[in-house]
Amino acid sequence: MDIRASLAALSASSGPSGREQQTLEQAMELLRPLVDEVSRDCFGNLIGVRRCGKENAKRVVLDAHLDEVGLVITGAKDGFLRFRSVGGIDPRMLPDREVTILSDPPRFGLVAVLPPHMQRAGDANKSVPMSDLYIDAGLTQEEGEMLIGTFVVTRGPFRPLLGEVVSGKAMDDRAGFVTLLRTAELLKGIPLDVDLYILGSSREEVNGGGAVVHSFTVAPHCFIAVDVTHARTPDGPKDETFPAGKGTVIGIGSNITRWISQRFMDKANELDLPWDLDVMPGHSGTNAWRVQIAREGIATGVLSLPLKYMHSPVETLDLRDLEISAQLLAAFVKDLAKEGGEFLAD
Repeated sequence: MDIRASLAALSASSGPSGREQQTLEQAMELLRPLVDEVSRDCFGNLIGVRRCGKENAKRVVLDAHLDEVGLVITGAKDGFLRFRSVGGIDPRMLPDREVTILSDPPRFGLVAVLPPHMQRAGDANKSVPMSDLYIDAGLTQEEGEMLIGTFVVTRGPFRPLLGEVVSGKAMDDRAGFVTLLRTAELLKGIPLDVDLYILGSSREEVNGGGAVVHSFTVAPHCFIAVDVTHARTPDGPKDETFPAGKGTVIGIGSNITRWISQRFMDKANELDLPWDLDVMPGHSGTNAWRVQIAREGIATGVLSLPLKYMHSPVETLDLRDLEISAQLLAAFVKDLAKEGGEFLAD
């Protein structure tokens, strides 16, 4: 598969939390040739299944969420649209941003910004609260009021930088899903001893409900969240960030199952894959946090891709990290029932 082309297609789609339909349909077509079954559930999750053919086989879920952070229109004033965030958006990056209003048909808009000529002394050094921002789509007041409740996403074209580095919107977590696609491709034709579920989950950015609902439906024995972590930049703390292009990041901590982290580390070392360790003493910030206490408890792990400028329209990563992560995931899944012990949730 063409990792770059698949990521570009998914990044270009619009799928804020709870409104992932467009992204789900695109992801479904990419996933279909790689698994035995593809479906969607009533909660907006995309589910692909590759069955191993063994009776009472263990069920393993590889998860990456399809939703992105966004906005929702809450009101209008003189045709300018008020809005609130859907997920964790930093209001500092909103002024003068181009947006897509997900009406039918979609509309172009931009977040209004006061010109510097009209600002008061000191305004340039202040962040404008979201409650004081508006979207300008050239609407009348009546047209604006008709859009209340409509979702909005920022526009961020997919662009290649030097080498294998790319930038665009919604890399969190469409890059994770492309990693799962590549994993499924690597495993194609290889006998498995577990039933493998590829989950494109919904609503991770607001409450993680998609992954939890799926866990009650499928009752997995093992759940791996493939998400993003913070890549190193000059202004970021070195001890909390990871270099892009240097491999995958394995989560370890109190809320991550020990044997899963250890298996990732062992397989990475066996294959000579570069990796780093992310110590997560508390909340992992992924679906694994919620899924671990679903049903009677589920063994969970976290694998992360280093990403710069998270929750912005210019999220940036290195495609080499996707390939390395996919190779590690494929090695993790292969012979898992034979080598993985009792799938205990501790």
